[in-house]
Amino acid sequence: MFAPSDQHRLFGLPPGVDFPRALIDGLEARLHGADAEARARVQLIVNTRRMARRIRDLYDSGPARLLPRISLVTDLVQPFGLWDLPEAVPPLRRRLELTQLIARLLDQQPDLAPRAALYDLADSLAGLMDEMQGEGVSPDVISQLDISDQSGHWARILAFLGIVRHYFDDSSDAPDPEARQRSAVLRLIERWEQNPPAHPVIVAGSTGSRGTTLLLMQAVARLPQGAVVLPGFDFEMPPETWAAMSASDKAMPIEDHPQFRFHRLMQVLDLGRADIAPWHDQPAPNPARNRLMSLALRPVPVTDQWLRDGPTLGPLAPATDTMTLVEAPSTRIEALTIALRLRDAAENGVTAALITPDRTLTRQVSAALDRWNIRPDDSAGQPLHLSPPGRFLRHVADLFRAPLTAEHLLTLLKHPLTHTGGRRGAHLRLTRELELHLRREALPYPGADDFNAWAAAEKDPFAPEWAAWLAACFAGQQLEGDMSLSDLVTRHLALAEHIANGATPEHVSELWLKAAGREASDTVQNLSEHAPHGGMISSQDYAALFHAILSQNEVRNPEEVHPGILIWGTLEARVQGADLVILAGLNEGSWPSAPSPDPWLNRALRHQAGLLLPERRIGLSAHDFQQAIGAKEVWLTRSVRSDDAETVPSRWLNRLTNLMDGLSGQDGPQALKAMRGRGQHWQDLARALETPPQADPAPRPAPCPPADVRPRQLSVTEIKRLIRDPYAIYAKHVLRLRPLDPLMRAPDALLRGIVLHGVLEQFIKESAEAPEKCTRERLMQIALDHLTEHVPWAETRATWLARLERVADWFVETERARRAIARPAGYEAGGQANLSRLGFTLTAKADRIDIDANGQMHIYDYKTGAPPSKDEQTYFDKQLLLEAIIAEQAGFGELPPSPVARAVFIGLTSDPKEIEAPLADEPPAKVWAEFEELIAAYLDPAMGFTSRRAMKSKKDAGDYDQLARFGEWDITTDPNKERVG
Repeated sequence: MFAPSDQHRLFGLPPGVDFPRALIDGLEARLHGADAEARARVQLIVNTRRMARRIRDLYDSGPARLLPRISLVTDLVQPFGLWDLPEAVPPLRRRLELTQLIARLLDQQPDLAPRAALYDLADSLAGLMDEMQGEGVSPDVISQLDISDQSGHWARILAFLGIVRHYFDDSSDAPDPEARQRSAVLRLIERWEQNPPAHPVIVAGSTGSRGTTLLLMQAVARLPQGAVVLPGFDFEMPPETWAAMSASDKAMPIEDHPQFRFHRLMQVLDLGRADIAPWHDQPAPNPARNRLMSLALRPVPVTDQWLRDGPTLGPLAPATDTMTLVEAPSTRIEALTIALRLRDAAENGVTAALITPDRTLTRQVSAALDRWNIRPDDSAGQPLHLSPPGRFLRHVADLFRAPLTAEHLLTLLKHPLTHTGGRRGAHLRLTRELELHLRREALPYPGADDFNAWAAAEKDPFAPEWAAWLAACFAGQQLEGDMSLSDLVTRHLALAEHIANGATPEHVSELWLKAAGREASDTVQNLSEHAPHGGMISSQDYAALFHAILSQNEVRNPEEVHPGILIWGTLEARVQGADLVILAGLNEGSWPSAPSPDPWLNRALRHQAGLLLPERRIGLSAHDFQQAIGAKEVWLTRSVRSDDAETVPSRWLNRLTNLMDGLSGQDGPQALKAMRGRGQHWQDLARALETPPQADPAPRPAPCPPADVRPRQLSVTEIKRLIRDPYAIYAKHVLRLRPLDPLMRAPDALLRGIVLHGVLEQFIKESAEAPEKCTRERLMQIALDHLTEHVPWAETRATWLARLERVADWFVETERARRAIARPAGYEAGGQANLSRLGFTLTAKADRIDIDANGQMHIYDYKTGAPPSKDEQTYFDKQLLLEAIIAEQAGFGELPPSPVARAVFIGLTSDPKEIEAPLADEPPAKVWAEFEELIAAYLDPAMGFTSRRAMKSKKDAGDYDQLARFGEWDITTDPNKERVG
């Protein structure tokens, strides 16, 4: 197939060319006129399985012919008969073994790293081992590095590397995948040196970024019938630029350049730019754009060539007239703009591909496309740990870590995979009832007794059986100490299946069904198989380990997808072509992504050791960018802001726009403006799509329900709300809506008030029986006991105790003065008064009532906030005034009706004070008459319950403001009376 030559064969295809198709066309051109078996003798070695599938698909499309032998650079054992190589150790097994070694090292030296990072350290260390084996770097090379300029953590690094040294020594018996791959390549090179194959051997599509692959490419290029075909080779870059990259090797290589790997291969083979021939004469879709991008991406040392070579590009319109630049204000607008363009492509039968490493952005685009029922063909799929089975299994694993909380319990009970073995509807109904019970009774840490007590009070006959299932699955699952990984995995899976099956399984649950379930099943079975190598592990470490293992797998959605709307990662984009290519997320940190922190070796030490530099990944991304931007029609998109922060444009996009801005003689600024204009047009469409239709704002509600459903009983504390926000009374008592209690009680004002009332009630009772206990010390001791029992937050306990301590002296002193006037007689005493004419009952519960020597009552109410002023009590907060009426009309509890000498709010804020109710200015007869008039008005069917009628402050929030749609109207809006019911 190839003419004899003393020169090594290196070929290239320019950026933008459909590489697999051009590879086949070039192969067919060289085999023209050969016998039919010639193709079958060709050994084609490609870099990915996707490339191999694409090549087979192209051959399958016809005409009928024999296929070349296709193999992968990462799997050379079978195609070349290297059967004597031992099988590679599974990656998971190796990481579990490393976890045990690192755990023992941390037991001996706890200061080396936190145990929470156990699996992450093992994964990172395994990655370093793979890299060392792939690049042929032994541990001895690392230990002999010059560390004179390095910090003191070097000894720690050597400690970690010391525990893996034996893996390098014993690699012939149980090699890692990278060690096995390198052994295969070295064995193959040795065989070829003794007996080179007579048939063609071609390595195609690889950039030679890894040392082992680079060795293979060198060996193949030296074969008599060997060749290497490079993807995205820049034929436009002049010789002096290639020479500049050679000069940089003397210091630190510029691996972030897209052509650096090709330059390194050319150096090894002693080839120059002129020695690289095109594999096929198929032109690039847009040669002018390739010239523009080649200049824009020149290495940093020679960017002055912009001034020299820029004018030679000619007018830039031919290079950019099919390019669009979208600079969206947010990621949401960016995603929606992309979705609109993809929708347009779908309608017009244009094959369009979205290429980005930003998986968050691709999910946003997919969600936007869903409104038009377009399901893109996403090559990456969904991360397994974010799939329904992945989330379910992670939640189950978390049961072993800590005591069961109500929040965790409900998260699992409401999961779509829970109780799918039968009676799912009954399960959801009981879950709702249990949630209301947990909120109402404030049970943040429910247990088996709580489940059984709740079920005993339920009328549903299924409740006891379901509660027993709850107790078996969720109560008492927390594990203390370490357990063998095998036993923990077995227990985890058994519990997960029990929860998924439900209380009364009638069929197989949905846990392991569908694509995500099958992938999850394969993953956990793999973990079970290798768990014996994991040793002992804690429940906390297991949860982190399990999450890490799931996150390394992905699930492809098998649903029917649109064949022409594609989402590719940068790796997939190398082997496929599309009419429209959208390069999205072009911001620093996204594309290119920031180099991952290396806990082992810095850049200088990596260079000394001969390992890969952090810029390698950036260089690969740059090469992907240069290949993709050469397509027929290209979109470049980025968001100006992300997460409320300014973003930085991708360095490649920044270079392109800066170069074009400076080429005024080639109409660069005009071409750039046209690119932005096309992008702005689509952004305007996206904004128009997002702009909601004009709708009239909701009116300020003042519903008028029938008289027979209006409330006939209110407490004295609700009268203030009736005056200030009548709509809240309507929502609570007519609509019977209640705010949901929190699952986990927070240290809010309500809890503080409850605790403080309990403290003061006990203190008053004790000191009433034993006056010598009316001391600051006893008050603070009671407060400490109550806070310890009812407030589980240490910081909150300390804060509330400090607040009470600041007013303790004042309270004790004023309490002695109150005792001199009257003695305590009632605590939390209930009472009521009736408006017989209206059929209305007023209820109250007084915090405390004292009786003086004349038989008169002294009513006290404790306030943790600021007590209402005299004017507020006169017009709005009539709590004590109404309690005084109840005391005189009916009495409280066992206390008979008595005149009220005074009623006092005791404010226990940072500025403690007593505020007396204006009984003299507001006598009971007057207050009662006004109260009767108020209630009569609100029992009138024509009276509306106006929302936020007279709030103390416009900033005050009500429980039912959202229901009233407050915000669409304000307090200047006239109420809209509307008959309801």
